[in-house]
Amino acid sequence: MKKVFIILFFPLISFSQQTLYNSIIHDNIQRDYIIHIPSTYNVNNAIPLVFCFHGYGGNASSIMSYTNFNFISDTAEFIVVYPQGTLLQGTPHWNVGGWTLGSSIDDVGFIAALIDSISYLYNINLDRIYSTGMSNGGYMSFLLACQLSNKIAAIASVTGSMTPQTYNQCNPEHPTPVLQIHGTGDQVVPYVGATWSLSINDILQYWINFNSCDALPITTSIPDINIFDGTTVERQSWFNGDNGVSTEHLKVFGGGHNWFGISGNMDIHSSAEIWNFFSKYDINGSIETTTEIIEDKKKEKNKIKIINLLGKEIKPRKNTLLIEIYDKGKVEKTVIIE
Repeated sequence: MKKVFIILFFPLISFSQQTLYNSIIHDNIQRDYIIHIPSTYNVNNAIPLVFCFHGYGGNASSIMSYTNFNFISDTAEFIVVYPQGTLLQGTPHWNVGGWTLGSSIDDVGFIAALIDSISYLYNINLDRIYSTGMSNGGYMSFLLACQLSNKIAAIASVTGSMTPQTYNQCNPEHPTPVLQIHGTGDQVVPYVGATWSLSINDILQYWINFNSCDALPITTSIPDINIFDGTTVERQSWFNGDNGVSTEHLKVFGGGHNWFGISGNMDIHSSAEIWNFFSKYDINGSIETTTEIIEDKKKEKNKIKIINLLGKEIKPRKNTLLIEIYDKGKVEKTVIIE
């Protein structure tokens, strides 16, 4: 039996005791992570948990900084965790196969143990645990959907994919909502695939088939609100999967290896898109029942604040992408055209 030990460090002062550096011991290795607890957290109310994984060579602090999930967490009322990868030949990584085949680290086991540890410390809604990440972190999210699906409700990948090893050993236990955000001009994780990585079309087709979604997508164009970034976005949605799940793709034409909304394409904000996607599902499928939709229409949403792409609260301004935060966890993007 593996023993897991919890090590607690002091909080980041700038986040007023809400963002903590923590660690557990897994497989005799200290595994670090950053956890952000929303100010509205109440021990009597179970809330969702979101994992956000950094890319190859990245770190937990940097992805926490540029994704701005902490700000969404505070209004949508979920806990967000940024795990830290271990070193592979001196480079932080997640062991997903492909270019990381030399790794012996059990990252799936680490996340399973981390879920148990966090669930012991906080009141987590175990039906609403989600995973997302950038690049290698996107690959890690797909690996969890394949090998830890008894704990993962839905995933979203930004510039990630599935390695042949993940694909060949994929054994999900339930229909799994998947959102893939990827640029057609990505030179790091090629859209068309490589020997070590499936193409984006191939991974989408795998989840469309597994989820029994519609064979043809509903395709919509995202307004090109920033004509200077040289890219455009198309949303492809395969609906009507088992348990009401969907498989969705934000295809960024000309987009590179970026967390869109922070760099590269500025027509979408990846973090807002991801939470809006996650918020529709739990581990049993769609949570948007007819009754809930009718009740929501009776309630007017209340705007809490407006932030920019850096997460700073601002006043409305023209010709700028604004992120409007509402109660009930709703996030909307707005541009006031002069």
